[in-house]
Amino acid sequence: MFIRTKTLSWATTAAVVAGIVTVAPARAEDTVKIGLILPMTGGQASTGKQIENAVKLFMQQNGDTVAGKKIEVILKDDGAVPDNTKRAAQELIVNDKVNFIAGFGVTPAALAAAPLATQGKIPEIVMAAGTSIITERSPYIVRTSFTLAQSSTIIADWAVKNGIKKVATLTSDYAPGNDALNFFKQNFTAGGGEIVEEVKVPLANPDFAPFLQRMKDAKPDAMFVFVPAGQGGNFMKQYAERGLDKSGIKVIGPGDVMDDDLLNGMGDAALGTVTAHLYSAAHPSQMNKDFVAAYKKAFSSRPGFMAVSGYDGIHLIYEALKKTGGDTDGDKLVEAMKGMKWESPRGPISIDPETRDIVQNIYIRKVEKVDGELYNVEFQTFEAVKDSGKTKK
Repeated sequence: MFIRTKTLSWATTAAVVAGIVTVAPARAEDTVKIGLILPMTGGQASTGKQIENAVKLFMQQNGDTVAGKKIEVILKDDGAVPDNTKRAAQELIVNDKVNFIAGFGVTPAALAAAPLATQGKIPEIVMAAGTSIITERSPYIVRTSFTLAQSSTIIADWAVKNGIKKVATLTSDYAPGNDALNFFKQNFTAGGGEIVEEVKVPLANPDFAPFLQRMKDAKPDAMFVFVPAGQGGNFMKQYAERGLDKSGIKVIGPGDVMDDDLLNGMGDAALGTVTAHLYSAAHPSQMNKDFVAAYKKAFSSRPGFMAVSGYDGIHLIYEALKKTGGDTDGDKLVEAMKGMKWESPRGPISIDPETRDIVQNIYIRKVEKVDGELYNVEFQTFEAVKDSGKTKK
């Protein structure tokens, strides 16, 4: 059962998609409430939509009852504004008495909710935000998305081994962008690479054009780019308009810039882009083929890495409730999540019992045309990658 709050109303749509029939509400003790806090409006709206869709799809496929408890999801739009996140989390915990808070489209949102999760002893399931420090801010945070260190170190090593000697960097000016930049630089320069230009762009509504000119003037072999999910389309549009696709300067980076959700609209300028990431809609497993087909059928769009992170996040909640027999004590739920392993559409994943962070394969991919559509085609796999932001401390 989904309840959307604020100005967002789609009860009828949810009923049609998930086949939900309205019944008399379950008694409070028979209900598990999940507060889903996502950016459904603003620049990160595609992240919110992907995660919302994936949670709906999972519940459609697996039902809305676990361990004898009815699952109720209450969705709140924070617009990726931390003050809104904090307010939404307070309302959900105090007024709605939720058993979980989940979602969190950007790092500042996840951090804003962390003290409330600790105070209320409520598990906080991070389905999007990717800065390493997040899970250290509360013993109740568990992450099913990624960290920027996982992919940025791997693409740096790949660049060095593939003859890329000079790189200009363009990253969003907030914590994940800083993580992406620092972990890339650490490995790239250690391997003998040189950073010839370093540019940070505003997170909110960035105009990339003036920064791209600086990239072009620096004449690097490649540009290392991190922008959050949802901004890659605009970036590649301006990259092509400035003629960088014709200049021989290739884009490399973590896969956020080539999000499957937007990739097909980027045009041929994206062809040949090599990124390291946790998920591609072209991942060849049968489970992923089934996931992509079901998602496309339900929502008429291709799932991206935020969708799979949301899908795995709700899976984690269901499995934890099974392990506790429906007990919603926060400490027992987090304990149940530690060390959990399963097969995801992205490949095998687990929750590190020491850090409560995700351990997953990272794939090197190249944008190619497949049946007339652009896809991130995987060609190399790094198995069971932990967050090096923590392992190197």
